[in-house]
This record gives sequence, C-alpha cells and structure tokens, in this order.
Amino acid sequence: MMRLIPVRETILATAILVLLMLVASRFSGFVAPGNLANVFNDTAPLIILALGQMVVILTRCIDLSVAANLALTGMAVAMINVAMPGLPIPVIIVIALALGAIMGAVNGILVWKLSIPPIVVTLGTMTIFRGIIFLISDGKWVNSHEMSPAFTEVPRMVLLGLPVLSWVAIITILLFGVMMARTSFGRSIFAVGGNPHAAVYTGIDVGKTQFWTFVVSGALAGLTGYLWVSRFAVAYVDIAGGFELEVVAACVIGGISIAGGIGSVGGAVLGALFLGVVKNALPVVNISPFWQLAISGSAILVAVAFNARAGRTKGRIILKKADSAS
Repeated sequence: MMRLIPVRETILATAILVLLMLVASRFSGFVAPGNLANVFNDTAPLIILALGQMVVILTRCIDLSVAANLALTGMAVAMINVAMPGLPIPVIIVIALALGAIMGAVNGILVWKLSIPPIVVTLGTMTIFRGIIFLISDGKWVNSHEMSPAFTEVPRMVLLGLPVLSWVAIITILLFGVMMARTSFGRSIFAVGGNPHAAVYTGIDVGKTQFWTFVVSGALAGLTGYLWVSRFAVAYVDIAGGFELEVVAACVIGGISIAGGIGSVGGAVLGALFLGVVKNALPVVNISPFWQLAISGSAILVAVAFNARAGRTKGRIILKKADSAS
C-alpha cells in the first residue's frame, strides 16, 4: 500500500503540472502566483470536504450527505446571525461544527447500530437535510444585506497574503496529515478499511471507527457550511447542490480506493486541486464549463482503472509468495 500511494500522487501531480502548462501556453497569467492563490482559495471548500470524505471511504463507507449537511448548517448559522447579529463569530463557528457533527453522527449511528448500507443511509439523510432547510427557511433566501459585516468578512480576511478560507484548508491538511500518520485513530481507519475482520481480532471496533469517521466528515461539512455561506453572502435551499459528487470525485481521482484501506491525505488534496484547476482553467481557454463534467468523469474512470490494476498486481504478488512458501 505504502509503495503505491507515492506513485499515484506523483502521477496526479504531474497531470496537474501538465494541465497548468497547457493553460499557460494560451494564457500565461493563469500561472501567476496571485492567480494560483485564487485557484487554491476557490478549491479550499472542496479540499476540506474531500479530507472528511477520505476517512469515510477508507473505512469502506461513503457519505453522500456532505453537501446537504453544508447547506443545512450554512442556512442555520445564517438565520442565527440574522436573529442575533451580535453573537460572536467564534460561537457561530462552534455551532456550525456542532451541527455538522450531529448530522454526521446520525449517519454513523444508522450505519453502526442498524447495519444499514452507508450509501442508503446518506442518500436518505441527504434528502432529509434538504427538506429541513426548506422547513426552517420557508423556502426563503438569506441575503447579504441581512447578514452582519463580521459574519461575512471572516473568509475574506487576508493573513500573510492568503485569505482565511485558504488557511483553514491548509490547517485542515496539516491536522489530517498528523492524524492519519501519527494517531491510533488514523491507524485504525486504515485497518478497518484494509481488513475489517482482522481489525476485530486486534481489538478495533469496526462500527465505532466508522461512526467517528462520519462525525469527522460531518463536522468538516458544518464548518464548510459557515465558510461557504459567509463567503458568498447568501443562503438558500439548493446551495451546493450536487457538490457531494465533486467531493467523491476528488477522493477517487486522488487514489482513495472505494474498496477501502488505500489512500492518503496528499492524494485527496491533489484530487481536489485537479478538479479546481480544471474548473478555473476551462473558462480561461474559452472551453465550455460543461466539459468539466466530461474531464472529471474521464479522470474518475482512469483512477478506478488504475486502482483495479494495482489490486490485481497486489493479488498476483501474494499468490506468488504463497506458491513459493509451499
């Protein structure tokens, strides 16, 4: 597993560099440091959500409710801000994290305690969360003039040349890097996804580990909900509609195996950056944004084919070792 991960990351990083060079040949300004920083900032929400989705997929689950979680949390904190404009922003952020974590916990409990397939659970909660948004908002929008200046300025604040939104993504990347490489929770995630039956014999509670990955994914979705709504200064029922598919695509393109147990933080980040570069580059070179779907889909197929080939190669190596031992 560890030998294959750097290969995937290297290939994807090379693909991103080639894409940047192709775009730069048409419009050199695209690769200017300032513009690349803007591309990273635009991709920051996808990076944050992809990292949360990564830990879920690594345990052989999937969370299709992240965009609905984002939307519901974003609407909730926007309405709280309208009702209590003087509420400190740190409190708003804590509320967003808590609401997202609670929705993630609902998914986790249904998967853990009732043994319902994760795709069924999260499809159901995705619809429920969207319905709740309509109920609490009565289908109305919360617009920028209703939000307090403090609420909307946080993601745009610049520190050391980068917006706060970008710094949140960077800090999340660093925290996940440490968590996956240096903590027992990170090791248990890989163990559960790699071989859940063997994980049980080592004392790991498979269902509990999956539960906590859903909580982590939900908390990040909640945080992104506040950042999204405050950045665009608008909240409505269909916010981030279909974004969950981009999140899953970023993970798959980044080499996170849908069979679980194989993947890395770097891979998830590169997968998100690939989609971010494609999304921002196509309008620059006068290509219809609809081609983004075709390019993303093609990248997913290539990534899945690569994963399948790697799995077959690994299987042949194991069989050869078994034959040699016999």
